[in-house]
Amino acid sequence: MVTMGKKVDQEQSYYSDWAHIDHGVDADGRATELRPLALSRPHTQAFHLAWLSLFACFFAAFAAPPILPALRPALVLAPSDASAAAVASLSAALVGRLAMGPACDLLGPRRASGVASLVCALALALAAVYASSPAGFVALRFCAGLSLSNFVANQHWMSRIFAPSGVGLANAVAAGWANVGSAAAQVVMPLAYDLIVLRLGVPITVAWRVAYLIPCAMLIATGLAVLAFPYDLPSGCTYAGGAKGEGFWKVVRGGVSDYRAWVLALTYGYCYGVELIMENVAADFFRRRFRLPMEAAGAAAACFGVMNTVARPAGGVASDVVGRRFGMRGRLWALWAVQSTGAVLCVMVGRMGATEAPSLAATMAVMVACGAFVQAASGLTFGIVPFVSKRSMGVVSGMTASGGAVGAIVTNRLFFSSSRYTVEEAISFTGLTSLLCTLPVALIYFPRLGGMLCGPSESDTVDHDGHDDDDDVNKDDDYMLLK
Repeated sequence: MVTMGKKVDQEQSYYSDWAHIDHGVDADGRATELRPLALSRPHTQAFHLAWLSLFACFFAAFAAPPILPALRPALVLAPSDASAAAVASLSAALVGRLAMGPACDLLGPRRASGVASLVCALALALAAVYASSPAGFVALRFCAGLSLSNFVANQHWMSRIFAPSGVGLANAVAAGWANVGSAAAQVVMPLAYDLIVLRLGVPITVAWRVAYLIPCAMLIATGLAVLAFPYDLPSGCTYAGGAKGEGFWKVVRGGVSDYRAWVLALTYGYCYGVELIMENVAADFFRRRFRLPMEAAGAAAACFGVMNTVARPAGGVASDVVGRRFGMRGRLWALWAVQSTGAVLCVMVGRMGATEAPSLAATMAVMVACGAFVQAASGLTFGIVPFVSKRSMGVVSGMTASGGAVGAIVTNRLFFSSSRYTVEEAISFTGLTSLLCTLPVALIYFPRLGGMLCGPSESDTVDHDGHDDDDDVNKDDDYMLLK
């Protein structure tokens, strides 16, 4: 414990020193704005490590769908095996994210992230080596899905080192750039497979295993880089077991007992959950409906994921902008409006694909627009998450992030796992479900910040950035991110 205390003191000193030389840092050492090119700042270094590490995780998690035509004969896969494997991947993400939340609160997000990447790299490598049947394919996707637990560490880390005025943008950009890893996998994995088979003459039963060296190497490299970074938290934020001495169950209870965390988990299940569904089915959708070859279908599907480069960060920017102008009410209204628009566009994608002679260009255009809105909604969601609970931030982040996996699992089981619906019908039903599950955002309410339909009820006031205007605020009240 003494060692841990010294470690935290060193981190506090390191970050707080920047408050005296950098006007972009508050008194607690947290960055008040995101400066991606200011590489000498520890906050920027942590930001780049966080998104690169999560980029590798998304690449690994979605490495299989674009090379499914090659995996089917190699592992003797039936049509239902792909759906079962997708559910396994999403289930692993759910379990991993639920576990990662408390781990971040108790150990710190940096250590939890680095260890998770290395463990997943080992598990994925073993699964790739020994897979020889449909059960092996399910195990492969399960191991890859576990790496998505790093999303919680990513968001937790950004929420700790960025002040409320910039946390929405930081969370959104870190997650948005990382999510492009799924799009990169759609393009890189088919090309790598073809290179290994056609240029190197490797048998198809071995070639896909060699291709999996790419995600494994990425996980190892980023995991080691994150662990090598010497600092975890800015001044004023300590590991659980440090200054505050919070117990494991107290931290967990603080998150699961807050209804706002459950509402955000539900709504996130149908913005990020929609994204997970589309990234699992898009390549196969383009191959079957438009008869595209594997490489072209992967490139078409990548258009959905690549929107994360700008869409999710745009959601974070929007959350911070409307937050400064209209407070929490603005953040909530923006989330509802953007996610509802994405849901309507998702319905349109399914309807356009079901036409007798669908247009590839028009379908891709609407799919890209759908991706932009659902990904922006994800950024808007995590512009609200840090305000729910200061003490249990990791648990709330884990619950919300797990909601994305739960939404995708439920949607997959309802609409994509049987022959009852065509893929086009299933996509439309996914959009309708998203539209309905966005409505509970209206139930979220903060006594000092208000909600969608009414203003604050307490006399204590908080400015639009989430800072208290009253220095005598009750120090035990940690339901939101205070100054």
